[in-house]
Amino acid sequence: MMDSDDFLKNEISPDHIRNHIEALEGVRHPLAAPKALELAADYISDVFRSLDYDVADHSFPDNGRLFRNVIATKRGCHIPHERVVVLAHYDTVAGSPGADDNASGVAVMLEIARVLARFTFERTLHFIGVSLEENEHDNKPCSGTRGSRALALHARENGWDIEGVLVLESVAYAGENVVQTKPAGVPVLIPEVGNFIAIVGNERSKKLIDGFALAVERYGVDLPFAELAVPGNGELLPDSRRSDHAPFWDEGFKAIMVTDTTNFRSPHYHRPTDTLDTLNMEFAAKVCCACAGLTLDMARVAL
Repeated sequence: MMDSDDFLKNEISPDHIRNHIEALEGVRHPLAAPKALELAADYISDVFRSLDYDVADHSFPDNGRLFRNVIATKRGCHIPHERVVVLAHYDTVAGSPGADDNASGVAVMLEIARVLARFTFERTLHFIGVSLEENEHDNKPCSGTRGSRALALHARENGWDIEGVLVLESVAYAGENVVQTKPAGVPVLIPEVGNFIAIVGNERSKKLIDGFALAVERYGVDLPFAELAVPGNGELLPDSRRSDHAPFWDEGFKAIMVTDTTNFRSPHYHRPTDTLDTLNMEFAAKVCCACAGLTLDMARVAL
């Protein structure tokens, strides 16, 4: 087998990522487009099955209905009780086709699953498509992450020993001419050009943040990135909690969010203009390569 760093650079395909985004693009919402939401889950499940992962639904109730997180599993051969989780949410807000938010995160997750499918790992590896990340009500910013809350609770109640959770959240809007802003209160310097990926963790997850930086170097990825480690579970900086990593923090797990910073960069955030033609596939492929490298390092290829 070729060295894994060459394998990643040679195998990860911007075209595959683009094709997944194109397949998913469109409103995927429990009320505005419930059929499309289910079709997105079916699409994710079908891709996982085509790659020979074990696939199961994690069902959870919400507002009197059942929704599903789609879990693909490759069981570890040496320490299978230890787990590595890569996840991305597949739902959208009611008024947006959600190409960046979050078809891009799902597409990168599916591409990582494809390029790692041929490896055998020491730890068990899960790829998970999560539902109902978006806020239930626009005026209630804490009403989202219902699917990942149910999943994190399930993991805690069932004694999952998680090495780390990698959350892919809107990863394809970037460029040298993109203006970057930052949330109030962020204690680190943020570049003014939106050509980088942001890695957000809490202090408990600092090892994962460092692991991402090491993966960028180890696998030779030409990818600018910015790191942010927040104290506690991000209570002092609410913007650091705005995705599916936060429920895992709350349950005591190590987790990081990989993000293009969404509304702090993209004028298309949660709008009808969040479409594939606004996205940067070469950038998304570099994010994919770095995240695949981190996943390789966490899951540990079995020799």
